[in-house]
Amino acid sequence: MEVNKDTTEPYLSSPVPAITARWWCKDTVAVVTGANRGIGFSMVKQLAQLGLTVILTARDLEKGKKAVELLRNQGLLVHFHPLDVSDPASIRTFALWFQKKFRVMDILINNAAVSFNDLYENSVDHAEIVMKTNFYGVKLLTEALLPMFRRSDSISRILNISSRLGSINKMRNPTMKEMLQNENLSAQQIEGMVDLFLQNVKNGTWKNQGWPEIWTDYAVSKLALNAYSRVLAKQFEDFGLRVNCFCPGFTQTSMTGGKGTHTADDAAEVGARLALLPPGELSTGKFYVGFNPGIISKL
Repeated sequence: MEVNKDTTEPYLSSPVPAITARWWCKDTVAVVTGANRGIGFSMVKQLAQLGLTVILTARDLEKGKKAVELLRNQGLLVHFHPLDVSDPASIRTFALWFQKKFRVMDILINNAAVSFNDLYENSVDHAEIVMKTNFYGVKLLTEALLPMFRRSDSISRILNISSRLGSINKMRNPTMKEMLQNENLSAQQIEGMVDLFLQNVKNGTWKNQGWPEIWTDYAVSKLALNAYSRVLAKQFEDFGLRVNCFCPGFTQTSMTGGKGTHTADDAAEVGARLALLPPGELSTGKFYVGFNPGIISKL
């Protein structure tokens, strides 16, 4: 999610080019987390409409079931399993179920995320659960599923839904900023940064430590997610796995109180196309912003 308060015009105005080659089939398996509503739900719908096998996950069992029922009533074949990415036990249960039922995965879309602030608030009262969900949850789930990614010419892919609030230039702490820009950045260093932020929150010094100024806990979680995506992309580039991030922009979802420059369906259409780029056009370690394929940067 991108808080873009200063613009009245959507910057997501350039349509993403149509996919030039259909490489997938009904046996192509995609998992979308946090998908009972919003962008996640729309991405599940669009992927299913395109003929993929899609697993919708949600932490709320009843809401997840209702979401799947709605899609099935539209003639779409969608599977469901509950998943709370902030809970390691839930992740283990999901990974075991997935391995038993599907065995291999082609696409993982890490969409599940939380924020407890209204648009113009900046509380860190829930910083720990924000980190558990937006960063640690993504990391643990991805690592649990890594052995199941299919190795093939189609290339497996991970698309992490992120935000420009997590851009390195939002970090005002020069030591942390230098660390994040290091080409040899490690997952352990990223975890250390997150732990330091949580310590600063606990001892009440977070405002004076150079952390991002807007939606601080959410921004730090996305900083960590973007950095971890870069580490993964580098680590698995030669193993048929591509890892990228996508900022959908200021989208009309529950997180933004229904405010935004475009709908969840609009954002999901772009996300789905990025997830389905033909192998020859699929980069890794990239940060895609909005609808404009020209707005791409290195993570």
